[in-house]
Amino acid sequence: MSRPFRSWETALDQLVDDEIHDSVDRLDLKPNAFGYDRWGASPAAAKRVLVLVRWMYERYFRVECHGIERVPVGRVLLVSNHSAQLAYDGMLICAAMVLRAHPPRFVRAMIERFFARPAYVNVLMSRMGQLIGIPENCRRLLQEDQAAVLVFPEGERGGGKVFRDRYKIMGFGQGFMRLALQTKTPIVPVGFIGGEEMCPSFSRMTPLAKLMGLPYAPLTPTLLPLPLPAKVHIHFGEPMHFEGKGTEDDTVLSPMIEEVEGAVAELLAQGLKQRSGVFF
Repeated sequence: MSRPFRSWETALDQLVDDEIHDSVDRLDLKPNAFGYDRWGASPAAAKRVLVLVRWMYERYFRVECHGIERVPVGRVLLVSNHSAQLAYDGMLICAAMVLRAHPPRFVRAMIERFFARPAYVNVLMSRMGQLIGIPENCRRLLQEDQAAVLVFPEGERGGGKVFRDRYKIMGFGQGFMRLALQTKTPIVPVGFIGGEEMCPSFSRMTPLAKLMGLPYAPLTPTLLPLPLPAKVHIHFGEPMHFEGKGTEDDTVLSPMIEEVEGAVAELLAQGLKQRSGVFF
């Protein structure tokens, strides 16, 4: 049986230049004889996707990174605000770590379960090394692979927020902090600016979302998945270290979570104050 989209793969292979080859080869993904690492990521697929993502990163969203040198080597949790309705924020943060970090880092994003359902989308997510955000996946990545893992503790509350709540943090869950404590992993807060304007949503359209089996079905002027070309700024904060076992009572964890939430909120506040415009 022929592989779907094989002609597209061949065409994209022709566009992979030395910069992309070098960046992906330095990620040390350790593919097996079939071309995949143990989590399903494919260096060949990463190179093809990076051809398109680099264009979006550099030309369409014109991303500016701030403080990426603060991300430490070894295992790390990147904790970001969530926005953009679809996975544009995760895509661009991961791209920044490949295109702008020295050395390049391959980031594993913890994605929502509904991304694992659509045909082809689920395969693409797997080939790019993105995993369902369950604690066991994250724990193994941190403990066994010393990975850089991207989490959005707001979950679908953040990804599906409406425009009137733009850049308002919708509340962090506790899972990321328990994992950070259990694995002795530093946390780097990340402020993502631009996502609220690229796909502004005026309603979650909950009844329609339920019929479609989705957490939300945003009503936007952009006819998703087409985003507006909002200029993106990604701000990386200083690493944060916390002590504990991860089994503490919720009342013990709450101040730690609030500290991280506050660090992300501060990055957003400073970034929004500094930016000169939404589209430039």
